[in-house]
Amino acid sequence: MDVLPLDHQSEAPLYRQLYDQIVEQIQSGHLAKGERLPATRELAGHLGLNRTTVSAAYELLEGRGLISSHVGRGTFVTGSPETAGSGLNWSAQLEREGAPLRNSFPSAGKGLISFAVSRPADAMFPLDEFRAAGAAVMGRADLAEILQLGSPSGYEPLRRRLLEDARRQGLASSGDELIVTNGCQQALDLISRVLLRAGDRVVIEDPAYTGLKNLLTGSGAELIGIPAGPEGMDISHLRRVLVRERPRFLVVTPNFQNPTGTTLPLASRQALLECARAVNVPVIENDPYCELRYHGQALPALKQLDQHNGTVLLRSFSKVSFPGLRVGWALGPKPVMERLRQAKEASDLHTDQLSQAILLEFAESGRLEAHRARILQAGAERLAATIAACRDYLPDGTRWVEPQGGMNLWVRLPDPFDTVELLARAQRQGVTFLPGRYFEVARRNPGALRLSFADLRPDEIRKGLEILGQVAASESQKAIAGGPVPAMV
Repeated sequence: MDVLPLDHQSEAPLYRQLYDQIVEQIQSGHLAKGERLPATRELAGHLGLNRTTVSAAYELLEGRGLISSHVGRGTFVTGSPETAGSGLNWSAQLEREGAPLRNSFPSAGKGLISFAVSRPADAMFPLDEFRAAGAAVMGRADLAEILQLGSPSGYEPLRRRLLEDARRQGLASSGDELIVTNGCQQALDLISRVLLRAGDRVVIEDPAYTGLKNLLTGSGAELIGIPAGPEGMDISHLRRVLVRERPRFLVVTPNFQNPTGTTLPLASRQALLECARAVNVPVIENDPYCELRYHGQALPALKQLDQHNGTVLLRSFSKVSFPGLRVGWALGPKPVMERLRQAKEASDLHTDQLSQAILLEFAESGRLEAHRARILQAGAERLAATIAACRDYLPDGTRWVEPQGGMNLWVRLPDPFDTVELLARAQRQGVTFLPGRYFEVARRNPGALRLSFADLRPDEIRKGLEILGQVAASESQKAIAGGPVPAMV
């Protein structure tokens, strides 16, 4: 494969330039179907690039179906030149300049101990109680109405209950409204549709939830990452960025942020609101984990502290009940909620009323609170098991943030570990996780990884981290014997 030198002064990212060259060679026939491509480390060394740049180009090529990677064998060309006579070129139709790179998550795989997915354990779902709630709804006289097209704002009895609860908790003022959404992810998507124009800047935490990154970049936003340390977003850095960049809005997860697990202290919450108000930047409070506090004192929401109507609050039942029901909500000033309602109607007409009715019955019967109590007990045990196993098995010098709740532990292995490389070896031993690379906005931290513990029993957590520790120790021994562990920088 012949690759011309890349232009480091070009506005086009280096990975994109490399991708374009390889696409041209495949489509011209210079790279034939079945031909083996150089390994990422080999090509990076040849071109004088970071290995991450080559990996990014290869991932984009694989996403288009032009190449395929096989562990232990290598990466091969699978695409072939597309001609006019072969039908519509859908890949070309779907391709657009500046489209975000979608990270393909490592597969959980059958038999693997997976720390990769941040979700509740389905083994703890109270299925009999859920069936009872479903049966109660099925027996209601208004079932036909529930099964009919409904309001874009959500199933009215659930929407009304959520709004009443918000007012009782001091979250909602007389000028606020609430709509039910298909989880926080849809609420974020609706906000992007209503507020964003291509090229707008949006401030988020760094590292950040991958779904948020992909959603915003897919909407044409330019992301500005604010470093998130042990106590959440760096407020002094945020203040400077808001004044300099005047972003379209700011997204923050104040409780048990994904991936770091950090919680924003009260003083930082107040300072964040003051910073945003000074430059008239809306605050989107993405708060899906707030009900998963295992110990410590709950802090007031940003929406509760905000006296100037500059905050939209997003919450969800997904983390404390059943993610498959996709029930969340957005709370904010009425003009914003009306625009979100219109965008939602244009997107899906209305959310599933049956799911909402069953969830409301599940909550009003007391079953939700009983389930939440079990989830909190199990979550506390699993978090404690994760921290203890990290202490027992991971290399000396490993650091982590100890959250008071949530589903994730953010771990930093000591230099020169590279968790992308470590992942491939760990998977061969039966363990998977998400390297920090998946969550990066601007800052690189090759030694970082996220451990999602909520879906694993304590014995699985301990076994998985023992294996991970053994893999890391083996890599350290190789480094001592043969030079440094390769790191992506």
